[in-house]
Amino acid sequence: MTNPALPAALATLLGPAGLLTDPADIAPALSDWRGLYRGAALAVLRPANTQQVADCVRICGEAGIAIVPQGGNTSMVGGATPEGNGRSVVLSLARMNRIRDVDPLDMTMTAEAGVVVKVAQDAAAECNCLFPLSFGGEGTAMIGGILSTNAGGNTTVRYGNARELMLGLEVVLPDGQVWNGLRRLRKDNTGYALRHLFVGAEGTLGIITAATLRLFARPRANEVLFCSVADEDAALSVFRRFREADETAIRAFEYMSGLGVDFALKHIPGVSLPLAERADHYILVDLASTRADADLQGLAEQVLGAAMEAGEVMDAVIGGSEARRAAIWRIREEHPEAQRKEGASVKNDVSVPVSKVPELIRRASAACESLIPGIRPVPFGHMGDGNIHMNLEQPVGMDPDAFLARSHDIMDTVNEVVRDLDGSFSAEHGIGRLKTDMMEAWRGGAELDAMRRIKAALDPAGLMNPGKVLP
Repeated sequence: MTNPALPAALATLLGPAGLLTDPADIAPALSDWRGLYRGAALAVLRPANTQQVADCVRICGEAGIAIVPQGGNTSMVGGATPEGNGRSVVLSLARMNRIRDVDPLDMTMTAEAGVVVKVAQDAAAECNCLFPLSFGGEGTAMIGGILSTNAGGNTTVRYGNARELMLGLEVVLPDGQVWNGLRRLRKDNTGYALRHLFVGAEGTLGIITAATLRLFARPRANEVLFCSVADEDAALSVFRRFREADETAIRAFEYMSGLGVDFALKHIPGVSLPLAERADHYILVDLASTRADADLQGLAEQVLGAAMEAGEVMDAVIGGSEARRAAIWRIREEHPEAQRKEGASVKNDVSVPVSKVPELIRRASAACESLIPGIRPVPFGHMGDGNIHMNLEQPVGMDPDAFLARSHDIMDTVNEVVRDLDGSFSAEHGIGRLKTDMMEAWRGGAELDAMRRIKAALDPAGLMNPGKVLP
């Protein structure tokens, strides 16, 4: 044992493979992937099963040591990064990576918290089923983390957020008790729905160790469209047209600004524009059906024809092949990396009613341009469910650190518009450490008071992921 502040019982419980204390070994767990936060910890605990998680929680509780649960460490808001005081441990769920069961008849999967999302997708596919949650970090993010943050992603418009995909949970409570709520029932009206309490709580109320998840029938037909549109209102109008033509066929509906696409073309090798001319506004439409005879290309041509006649769509391309569909999706998925390569950017994960998305993009862009002349708005994201990543890129030539020093001014400027449109300052990324100071203004009064009472009831010592969610 290299750290005398760490209970010796942890070394006995976990053994060499499950306890990391060397500074070089624990360093990767101390920083978030965006580079916004770096913390300190006594050790990284790596339990291999639920009982070991429970024992770790109990031992740390008796010693007054805080615990920071961590999965793939892909949080956008510092939700899995320890504080800087060095008095906590990181508890990694990475070794708990078994898929316990897949039932194609029940259409359920029971997976441990450390199962990577892509692995869950592949396991479902092997049984001719679909686990539909999909987003840029799916090759690293883990089931426990996506539930703890109620992750969304590209297919929320059709399948819902992580919460809607969850039927039951196994959770280690702050006192070390294990709650086994791994039920596969669609209907279970027996008191408080405790499972929903832990989804979105970011590990502040307990540690999710396994989950029973909903599966769906795999699509047997798929098509992807990339279109240039006249403006933000035209983009929303096209969404309405597809919804009226066949709402069940829409798997994703994404908006991208011209500047965001320009950055992808500039910085990402292999990305190319599939249209003849550049535009200021684009949409990506992903259609899917479980019917083998579904004429998705015919549906696309029907809707696009009407939209072009109305002046909403200026140009469009239909994927037609798996390779071309993947290439179209890559334009959208590479937005974060392209923005990183372009310079410093401030990210806003916000949501408004779907009908207000065009107004959000226009007003927030104008407000930020007034705040910092030369700032470059790069809005993109899930127009179909009202969640836009209202990102702002530094002005050309501005010092990146000086720009990032204005981060909270920029977020406040965006959030003023979001609030006026009855939206939320966090749509799918959570609160973490980044947005705790916003909770009082947005959720103060009875709502925040109730959250604090729940936290105090379940975690009276405040040892579960301190400094996250609650101010």
